[in-house]
Amino acid sequence: MKIEDAIVDFIQYCLFEKGLTDQTVKSYQNDLNVYFEFLSNHGIYNVIDIASDDIKEFLKERGDTESTSTLAHNLTVIKNFHKYLIKENIVKEDSSLFISRPKLRKKLPRALTVEEVDLLLDIPLSTPFDYRNKAMLELMYGAGLRVSELVSLTVNQVDLENGMIRIMGKGRKEREIPVGEYGVYYLKQYLECRGQLIKHHHQEEALFLNNHGKQITRQGFFKILKELLLEKGLNPSVSPHTLRHSFATHLLSHGADLRSIQEMLGHSDISTTKIYTHVSDEKVTEDYKKYHPREHKGDSENEI
Repeated sequence: MKIEDAIVDFIQYCLFEKGLTDQTVKSYQNDLNVYFEFLSNHGIYNVIDIASDDIKEFLKERGDTESTSTLAHNLTVIKNFHKYLIKENIVKEDSSLFISRPKLRKKLPRALTVEEVDLLLDIPLSTPFDYRNKAMLELMYGAGLRVSELVSLTVNQVDLENGMIRIMGKGRKEREIPVGEYGVYYLKQYLECRGQLIKHHHQEEALFLNNHGKQITRQGFFKILKELLLEKGLNPSVSPHTLRHSFATHLLSHGADLRSIQEMLGHSDISTTKIYTHVSDEKVTEDYKKYHPREHKGDSENEI
């Protein structure tokens, strides 16, 4: 089967059987057009003639001009294409099967300094919306919440008496996070005027409400954050994720235990937390040498 015909069939399959979005299908089409052009330039016109080495050579050539993330996407599309060829019994062997995806480096947002956080959180309080914005940002930074966790909070998930909030995180995993004095104080102030945001006596369970008296959305929070950043002269590219990252980084720099940070962030694997908080190998080694009882041989001998 000619490669161009197989690509047409695969795109139709993605669009009508797999139900992929138009945007995804368009990106698949673009990647496969580049792939087809490469193969044609190397005298390969039939799908049964595509070898593993051809795919590797394609990726190597693309690697001279494209980013690792682009190469990873190219290979994902190629692998899906070859899986389709197997599924439809067009070829007997998957030439892409044993080709590994390039490893991507996770890009993390720059953590705000403590001074920048203080500036962002310095919100003059006069309207119920000011109190709401202040409470949201204090809670997001003070507890390291994901934006989805923040906006989905309900009133009964907050225990101000004990300074705790109950979060339903990724994978429906529940965790409890302590809330600092600032967070508790401004949550109390917000709750005192929250009733003014409720419309038509509607009993809304959501903690943070918009101007329609309904649960605030992610988009609504993004808009509020952007406006505050511009007002304060801070980098407008700062995201809610930056605040979560700053929370973890500041805790770590002030001596917090990595396991405790992992628990508060809701990470299932501590290696995720290590990457997230920019813990260097040097820092880990330093902590080991400082705290591990088997590291201080001289001290132990002196105690005998």
